[in-house]
Amino acid sequence: MIKKIFITISIIFIFTQCNSFAMFNGKKNMTREDITKENYEKLFNAKWNPNTGSDPEMMEILQKYIFGEVFTKGNLDFKTREMLTVVSLTTQQTLPQLKAHINAALNIGATPVELREAIYQCAPFIGFPKTLNAIGILNEVFSERGIRTPLESSKTISENERYKKGYEIQNPIYGDEIKKSLENLPDNLGDDAARFLTEVCFGDFYTRKGLDVKTRELLIIGILVTTGDTGVLKSHIRGNLKAGNSKETIAATIIQCMPYTGFPNALAALKTLKEVSNK
Repeated sequence: MIKKIFITISIIFIFTQCNSFAMFNGKKNMTREDITKENYEKLFNAKWNPNTGSDPEMMEILQKYIFGEVFTKGNLDFKTREMLTVVSLTTQQTLPQLKAHINAALNIGATPVELREAIYQCAPFIGFPKTLNAIGILNEVFSERGIRTPLESSKTISENERYKKGYEIQNPIYGDEIKKSLENLPDNLGDDAARFLTEVCFGDFYTRKGLDVKTRELLIIGILVTTGDTGVLKSHIRGNLKAGNSKETIAATIIQCMPYTGFPNALAALKTLKEVSNK
């Protein structure tokens, strides 16, 4: 009798372990390769074949890692994942990959305006020249897909409202921390810099239609994970929490950027999140 019970328990244990292996992130009987194939084909509207190209071994490693593992982690939908990828690639200026992922984002349901706004949002953090390069690739994709440009304007404010409307967004999330940190610089240039931040970053960009503040803040996490600036990232993690993004969503955002930024930047960002969360 004891022997039968032992055999039964052993069988249950073996079955559970095997079934756990087959159930990758809740997808029953799907291997990492199965999930890669499903996600890749959904994103790129093409059959997944890792044995093509001039260096298939590298492509197989990266595709299984990104689409078979990273894409299964956290609470992000595919559209958000692709928009995060777009801002990370814009930040890095990896333009061939950016073109592929702009197409993938459109395939998965991102609108042209959402993608334009995601790339526009990079400008205050990476500068205008890199942003213009990315806009060039964006418009190239639009042209190839028959999307007419220029898109409809997303501007919502007048010239004399830039500071007021920008401050109305900035202050509840960030207060006057930048202005205070730049006090007493020569010729009051710190005040000018703080004003530029309010007018440009928050007035010219955050007020635009197409993306809400919560989404813009999440995309900025992707930008800052990519730049590796953990000091500014710390401030924007706090800003994200105030804007309504959870710690879990921020962590998933950092993980989503990991294949594109490399482990050092992503792990540093996760440590920064942990530090902010523990305070």
